[in-house]
This record gives sequence, C-alpha cells and structure tokens, in this order.
Amino acid sequence: MGTLLKTMMALGLVVTTTQVLAHGDVAPQPVDTAALPDLDDEWPEENPYRDADGEVYAKAIEIGASGYNQNCARCHGLEVVSGGLAPDLRYLSADWEGDEWYVERFVNGYSQNGVTKMPAFGELLGGKAAWAIRSYVETRPDDGALDEFADRLGEIRDDLDKKAQAVEDGSDMADFETELASLREELDEIAKQVPSGSGAEMADSPASRAVAMLDGSPESLTKATETLTVGLSAAE
Repeated sequence: MGTLLKTMMALGLVVTTTQVLAHGDVAPQPVDTAALPDLDDEWPEENPYRDADGEVYAKAIEIGASGYNQNCARCHGLEVVSGGLAPDLRYLSADWEGDEWYVERFVNGYSQNGVTKMPAFGELLGGKAAWAIRSYVETRPDDGALDEFADRLGEIRDDLDKKAQAVEDGSDMADFETELASLREELDEIAKQVPSGSGAEMADSPASRAVAMLDGSPESLTKATETLTVGLSAAE
C-alpha cells in the first residue's frame, strides 16, 4: 500500500456511504492575501510558503487561520480538530504528498453520489489563499501536544495576567523587563517542543503565539494572557 493511500486512510479520506452533507451548501468566502508576496507558480508541487523567511511564513499562517475559519472550520473543526464529519487535516503530511492531495481537493472539490461534500475553491480563492490555509493547517499541534506543558503555561498565563493588572494600576512596564525576557525565552523553548500533527518543524501553538505577542507593550500582556487562556481551554 502506497504512502499516500495510507495517509488518506488515516485521515478518513476513503469516505464511507454514511457520511452526510458537509460543505456543499456554503459559499466560499474571499481571503485577503494582499500582505503575501505573489507566487511565480500558483500551483507548485509543494507549499511555497513552507520554506519562506520567518516573517512571510508567519504572515501566511495568520492569513491562513482567517481563511480557514471562514471557509473550512464548519466541517473540519475549530483549530482544525475534526469532530469526525470531515477529515482531520492536522495529519495531512507537511510534504509534497500531502500538498498533492490538498491541491487536488482545494482546486476540484469533492462529490459523492452526486452530492457536493466540498466545493471547488481553486478559481474562487486562488493559490495564495490556498497555500496560506495550508500553512496554517500543517502547523496545528498534535492531539495532547500541550499536555506536558499545560500546568506551566497556566502558571505563565496567571503571571502575565498579574503583570497586566499591575500595569493597569500604574506600574511601569520597565519594572518587568527582566522577568518578561525570561518568560519569553521559556515560552520559546516550550514552543520548540510542541509537535505538529503533520510533521511540520514548528507547531503554531499558544506558546509560539504568546512569544510573538510579547513585544514589550502594555497591551501585549493582555493579548498573550488571552491567547494562552484560549489555547489551554481548546487543548482540554
């Protein structure tokens, strides 16, 4: 049995006749990709953003998250955690084989027994949106990926919340500069250890998002706190 077929079976892509109408009755929503560089080839063999510089890849994930939530979450699940109606895309391998299947479905859609299970998105959304969504999907954490870090992330979240409240009450951000630098470093180390479901090198986890948000501004404390709260809740 080929690797791609094994992957498809693991993802539930060998569909049974009991699957009900999924996405066919929903009109695709446009995705704003203006912040991403244009592609020389709209449908290359592999995700063109995967090996892009960090800023471009991060922007692709950000835009892809929005595009996924508008067009894909209804069937494939919030945070790409499928409830069983549609394939769990977290486990579509982050390589050319996974990309090949992804492009085929994105461009052509999928029908079964004359019923549209997934509409064709290719012409409506285009390659930039497709690969941005792909970038977001392939960086989703594996099941249980945060389990060993959950307690510590909860403690960091509570610490950041206290600091946010202290700043709101009049404390200076400079008072927390050393502590925040240490917390950013710790969050970054945790982020590097969170496995993705697809095998992508880095998972887009609450830890990695919190690191990116902690830019030294007072509002970043609240944003990072909220990100960790939502991420830990979703992981339960």
